[in-house]
Amino acid sequence: MSNLRRLDLNLLVTLDALLTEHNVTRVAEKLNFSQPSISVHLSKLRDIFDDPLLLPGPRGMLPTAKAESLREPLRVALSALESVVAPTKPFEPITAKNTWTVSAADYSESTVVLPVLTGLRSVAPNTRLSVIELAPAKIAKQLEMGEIDIAFHVSDEASPELHRKTLFSERYVLAGRQGHPQLSPAITPAQFCALDHVIVSPSGGGFCGVTDDALEQAGLMRRVVLSVPHFLFVKSVLASTDLVAMLPLRLAVASPELQYIEPPLAIAGYEMSMLWHERSHRDPAHRWLRDFIARSV
Repeated sequence: MSNLRRLDLNLLVTLDALLTEHNVTRVAEKLNFSQPSISVHLSKLRDIFDDPLLLPGPRGMLPTAKAESLREPLRVALSALESVVAPTKPFEPITAKNTWTVSAADYSESTVVLPVLTGLRSVAPNTRLSVIELAPAKIAKQLEMGEIDIAFHVSDEASPELHRKTLFSERYVLAGRQGHPQLSPAITPAQFCALDHVIVSPSGGGFCGVTDDALEQAGLMRRVVLSVPHFLFVKSVLASTDLVAMLPLRLAVASPELQYIEPPLAIAGYEMSMLWHERSHRDPAHRWLRDFIARSV
């Protein structure tokens, strides 16, 4: 370790060149140093390694046994250092073998991950994608620790310490089964409240949401008779019963078994964002994936 503290990287570059050329003049020309500078380097190297390293010979300088023993490990070490300080290579999706991990709720699986998949398999066929269940309270830590690469979550619940890109804005519509007798475009707030509603509660068991906040401000209350954790189940419930639900428009449009109308009062929508940590912000592969997702949804 004491020798490392004394070592100038240029000395190792000089030693590597001397072991190749066996000639101070050629090494000076090759490294763009003066001959006296190369001689000074060699003197320092002899002191560090406590060995002459190169001796005068009839056809240039001859490496000592110590110098010969250094030749291969020195070449490997310099090669490794070259790769460390080399400019970052651009990401090549067609040959890449990355495995990416993203976290998503079932809504963003349908509206973000699914639209991305076909194109991703086409342009980056050797990559892999792992989708894990979204845990909103853990997003920042998971991204910081590298457990996930990207999270898809609503913007107003995103941690301010994370990078984000808004993917799209979403609004709610009132949805029910095809042929539902009470889903009329002329539905009144009172009729809306009299319907049997199902609500998605990601945290589990909740019976209130943004719709109920809007109704409360208008002095109204609806009948919420079922609370479930996932939108996928809601769609099945709606298709087979007379229950209704406030669904994100993208899900309603993609569900031919359902019909939908505008609700009779204004309900706040939300923005869906892609979130990532500073640790991966400048990584070429990660940047490519983020750009690809943003173009695909």
